[in-house]
Amino acid sequence: MEDHEVAGLLARETGELLVKTREEAQTAGRAGREVQALGDRVAHEFLIERLSALRPGDAVLSEEGADDGLRLGAERTWIIDPLDGTHDYGRPGSSEWAVHVALVVGGTSTAAAVSLPVDNQVFGTNQSPLGRPSLRQQPVVITSRSQWGEAEEVARAIGGVVRACGSAGYKAMAVVSGLVDVYVHPSGLYEWDACAPAAVAQAAGLSVSGGDGQPLHFNKRRPVVAGLLISRPEFAEVSRQALAWE
Repeated sequence: MEDHEVAGLLARETGELLVKTREEAQTAGRAGREVQALGDRVAHEFLIERLSALRPGDAVLSEEGADDGLRLGAERTWIIDPLDGTHDYGRPGSSEWAVHVALVVGGTSTAAAVSLPVDNQVFGTNQSPLGRPSLRQQPVVITSRSQWGEAEEVARAIGGVVRACGSAGYKAMAVVSGLVDVYVHPSGLYEWDACAPAAVAQAAGLSVSGGDGQPLHFNKRRPVVAGLLISRPEFAEVSRQALAWE
């Protein structure tokens, strides 16, 4: 099985497990932080077990696991966020959460997938670039609920409007699927938040850059990226200028 297929399979399987886990927990009367913690733990343990079986020689960096540093000397490292959008996962009926699975070789993600389990969708790096034109008269910029101000700068620059929601993967895939035009996260975020969404977006033909306006580099000693901009190509330059990312 190729790495692209492994990423897609694991993103889908983990998402299905998380949907079932949440349904069973809520039926049993569990809620809020208890459901969030359960989802984080179940998804992490499942992904680690599956990666150990399918790619036993590879290193792993997970949001929910201890970083022992062995990944820094490894040729291949999987960077995973077993449950991106934990807060929203704990909200009954919310679909604004995702599963991130990415393989990094030499600082670059060579295979990745993001699943949106409630929507039953998996986006991967083995898919062809979408190439679909925007059908909206007014562009849409999506961002986190806490970072509205910077997104408004971009929206003004491209003549658009701002929308906000939870998970980084969910927002990034909204650009990939053509529902919105730009995703901006102007502050720092961890590599497990950014790696898979950035790789999938780039494979789809979108413009992807970090907070310094440069291509992203992963599996660093300190696994943090300065910011993330995912955009339709026609809005990329003006969006970076609006954020002073040049």
